[in-house]
Amino acid sequence: MNRPSIDWHARAAEVRTDGRCFIAGQRRDAASGETTVKRSPVDGRLLGTVARGQAADVDAAVRSARAAFDDRRWARQPPAARKKVLLRFAELVLAAREELALLETLDMGKPIAHALTVDVPATARCIAWYAEALDKRYDEIAPTAETGLALITREPVGVVGAIVPWNYPMIMAAWKIAPALAMGNSLVLKPSEKSPFTALRLAELALQAGLPAGVFNVVPGHGAEAGEALALHMDVDAIGFTGSTRTGRRMLEYAGRSNLKRVFNELGGKSAFLVFPDCADLARAAATAAGSMYFNQGESCNAPSRVLVHEAIADQFAALLAAQAPRYAPGDPLAPGTAMGAIVDEQQLRTVLGYIQAGQEQGARLLAGGRQVRLESGGYYVEPTLFDGVHSSMRIAQEEIFGPVQAVLRFRDEAEAVRLANDTPYGLQASVWSDHLSRAHRVARALRAGTVHVNQYDEDDITVPFGGFKQSGNGRDKSMHAFDKYTELKTTWVRIDPANDGGNA
Repeated sequence: MNRPSIDWHARAAEVRTDGRCFIAGQRRDAASGETTVKRSPVDGRLLGTVARGQAADVDAAVRSARAAFDDRRWARQPPAARKKVLLRFAELVLAAREELALLETLDMGKPIAHALTVDVPATARCIAWYAEALDKRYDEIAPTAETGLALITREPVGVVGAIVPWNYPMIMAAWKIAPALAMGNSLVLKPSEKSPFTALRLAELALQAGLPAGVFNVVPGHGAEAGEALALHMDVDAIGFTGSTRTGRRMLEYAGRSNLKRVFNELGGKSAFLVFPDCADLARAAATAAGSMYFNQGESCNAPSRVLVHEAIADQFAALLAAQAPRYAPGDPLAPGTAMGAIVDEQQLRTVLGYIQAGQEQGARLLAGGRQVRLESGGYYVEPTLFDGVHSSMRIAQEEIFGPVQAVLRFRDEAEAVRLANDTPYGLQASVWSDHLSRAHRVARALRAGTVHVNQYDEDDITVPFGGFKQSGNGRDKSMHAFDKYTELKTTWVRIDPANDGGNA
């Protein structure tokens, strides 16, 4: 029996948000009493007010997390017990899937279909995966003489500060909080002021699942206020940050100015999608490039914003890409069939339109899109945009746009393709399309990127690490490797005295 379709507009009209901080297991206003008005990018509706967390609120959250860590209310629990709580947490996320998906859509503009079928399940899957993984890591015993025993163990790092962006609020939060909690840490999460609501609900669901109060705290606020205060705090042991490369540099600076806390940055990207003339299925390659670019309105750090095509097939491939653009025409994010939703806010809308203007002024040829649309909705929408005739020196080929803008660059041979692909400050992701096995491997090895796909894009999952080379960051989210960020290695030497009596008591 088919379930009746949901009237998301009716559901949206009933949404009541709570933007207060979540500290020590309780909701509370910002210490200053200040709030920020939050409107939806979908249609400009008022979603509510959000606590404007600042240094005093961050300090209260860190003190809560430190007290929870020091008394070991979570860290001392055996792996099986932590696993049980985290699995329950994942179950509660899935049980609240419609509420969370609607909050995500209203908060940052993505289509409800994507929030419901991608973001919520991926969040729950991440939490459940780390729950299952936490008791499958083993420590080590080093080879020693008979008179010694050397134990190499991993311990939780302590208080973790997690700062996440607005493009995938739940998923990015899960990538930080799941491995940190699994290893017994306490944490303070600072969501973007542009998308705070699902992060606050996740903390409530974690408490409901059995996570002790004080272990997981959330302080919404602006980066220059709450984010800076968290990164500078002397009692935070590690920062997991996802955001712009510019802010990532500040995170490293803040660590140097404070307690030399470890900083793990997942930063921007300008990912290259390389298409060689021996690619047998250009139509599939074009559909993949367009779909991966325009998914989430192009607001993805790993979006394939640069398409590098061999000059022999460049005209044909550019035409195939242009033909894909109408499939991603912006629509009502609350309509189930919408493929591309709203840009997160007016500031980001102006940024995207500014890059489109820059592309035209620098001589790139506009093949599709380029305009703001759906102005009557009260929201922020930009057509899927495609440029051809792009040179590597142009701004649209060098700078992260974070919007639905894709650029086609042409190359003459394999060496030039690799040079162009590596010719940005970033190194997050890339894709190679070729039916020649040796070429695919050769080019993949030459690309300076954290992830290289061959004849696909973005078909990975939680089991593999995610992160970049160069100015795309350091450290890795996802997979077992994420545990490294939230643990300290300890060596314990035990002396074993030889018996003097031949071993008899």
